[in-house]
Amino acid sequence: MITLSERACAKINLTLDVLSKRDDGYHDLRSVMQTVSLCDDVEIDVDTGRPWKLTCDAASIPADERNLAWKAARVFFDRIGRGPDGIEIRIRKRIPSEAGLAGGSADAAAVLRALNRWAGASLSTEALCDLGALVGSDVPFCVLGGTALAEGRGERLTKLPDAPELQLVICKPPVAFATPALFKRLDSVEIREQPDTDAMRQALQDGDSVKIASLLCNVFEQAVSDRPEIEAIKAALLRHGALGASMTGSGSAVFGIFRSPEDAKSTCKALRTNGLQTFTAKTV
Repeated sequence: MITLSERACAKINLTLDVLSKRDDGYHDLRSVMQTVSLCDDVEIDVDTGRPWKLTCDAASIPADERNLAWKAARVFFDRIGRGPDGIEIRIRKRIPSEAGLAGGSADAAAVLRALNRWAGASLSTEALCDLGALVGSDVPFCVLGGTALAEGRGERLTKLPDAPELQLVICKPPVAFATPALFKRLDSVEIREQPDTDAMRQALQDGDSVKIASLLCNVFEQAVSDRPEIEAIKAALLRHGALGASMTGSGSAVFGIFRSPEDAKSTCKALRTNGLQTFTAKTV
């Protein structure tokens, strides 16, 4: 038996634009995505000699074939044409669920990377991203990591210049939004503000943290305009000195960019309540 270990890093959306609805019922997206240091830990025992097993220290996470990490292992072994004599996946959760931080997708991507090492790095990063697309829309980006432009359903990736080290506070309120419902609401409302993706790409090229923060924009915020929690968190982050703040993904987590680790830590402590989870992180 061999044990593999891999970090599963969360993602944030520096920009997120929803474009036209496709014939297959999905929407085309255009988003600048960024990996951050908030992460889960994934361990995999290969060749256990026992049936497949998945455990997670978060009771709300499915511990069977519904879990994206399990699905990732299945598609990987199908792709290489051989499987182990038993496998056990263990996930230690730090990334909150139903947050728009791609926690499940990050775990799946970690499984793909780790198993690829076990198999002698037989698949390229591009091939792993293609496998990830079979598991979930955010998995290809989580395989790639860093800073990238994601298009289509998220499977078409263009590597961008690495973001400068940004100090972040991530806040997760005790609410969750159903992604299909948010897409439906966007289809029925006039989108008043869309991100300037080209300007964000230039700010990344220039390494301009202040400009990056000023260009944060997520159109899904316009679909949750009736939920006061999001605007309240953004306002609190800005009051504490954030250079900019935005919801990530389809929510409900909100992040702010700060000038220093000290500012981020003090804000994280000040905003933490029984109902609001807060985390410090940085871009990686």
